Amino acid sequence: MSIILTVIVLGVLIFVHELGHFLTARAVGIPVYEFALGFGYKVISFTKNGVEYSLRLIPLGGFVRMAGEEPGDNEDPNGYSHRTPLEKIKVAVAGPFMNLFLGLLIFIYSYAFIGLPSATNEPVIGRVISGEPAAAAGVQPGDRVLAIDGEAIGSWEQITAVMSQKHPGEKITLTIQRQEQTMNLEMAPRQSSSTGNPAIGVMGQVVYEKQGILQSISYGFQQTFMLTGALLSGLWTIITGAASSGDLAGPVGITMMVGEASQYGAIFLLSFIAFLSINLGILNLLPIPALDGARVVFALAELLRRKPIDPEKEGFIHWLGFLFLMLIIVFVTYNDILRLIKG
Repeated sequence: MSIILTVIVLGVLIFVHELGHFLTARAVGIPVYEFALGFGYKVISFTKNGVEYSLRLIPLGGFVRMAGEEPGDNEDPNGYSHRTPLEKIKVAVAGPFMNLFLGLLIFIYSYAFIGLPSATNEPVIGRVISGEPAAAAGVQPGDRVLAIDGEAIGSWEQITAVMSQKHPGEKITLTIQRQEQTMNLEMAPRQSSSTGNPAIGVMGQVVYEKQGILQSISYGFQQTFMLTGALLSGLWTIITGAASSGDLAGPVGITMMVGEASQYGAIFLLSFIAFLSINLGILNLLPIPALDGARVVFALAELLRRKPIDPEKEGFIHWLGFLFLMLIIVFVTYNDILRLIKG
């Protein structure tokens, strides 16, 4: 299910990104040959109004193939290579802009129609994470914790305090109340990878407070700006060597994170999708050949030189950039698999 959900999520993000390029190219008068989701073999394709729409086998990207964009295709006077630098920049930034805008819309929707989550202090299980000790022992959402190893519990804070004194791997007994029934459930806490403390894989009850539309828009902009700043800061730490390249996540890592986010509820999943969308927008603005940021750089260079860049040379550079990006995907996928093996 995580794989299917990830393919759907990535498909939506890629579609929105390429839709930005497609609509802007058509708006400035550039003929479009193909609108594709994915790379490689064509699984499904159809043609409408002179544009081929295709779904390809590898769901790790997409593209809008425009006239005058590829080496050797310079005949059409309305093609990309004959457009002004500003028109080229408009087409290039439209994709990343759509991803940033989608992230903003997701946040606004979440706050307005689901609400801001806040945890209660009641000792009641709100969510049980599958595959964790509590789930294996039979703990269910709605169970009220009465005691841990005989020590009476009166709040969620007390659960956290008592659990912090336990040891990973050593069995504990949870006394719970489920409707009119009281039962003792045994389980062995594991060590949390995020906090280092003993954990059994449960979350407290969460209440959601819906926000007004104006407040939701304000919160949406705040969250979008905050995430954008955090992503740029994270990229800078990788560039400067302050962070390890092993921290990067690829398709396998994203699949695992989507699966984890889906277990915490709709608002957490939507927030993660918004994060991915903003991340996709920011990364595509980097000045790396084959990415939109490089196309902006070439357009700015053309504006300064007052003459176009040789399309053959630009196309070759983008081709090298595409190979570089494929190598990065292989590298981060290898890291993902190592993390998966090591747990």
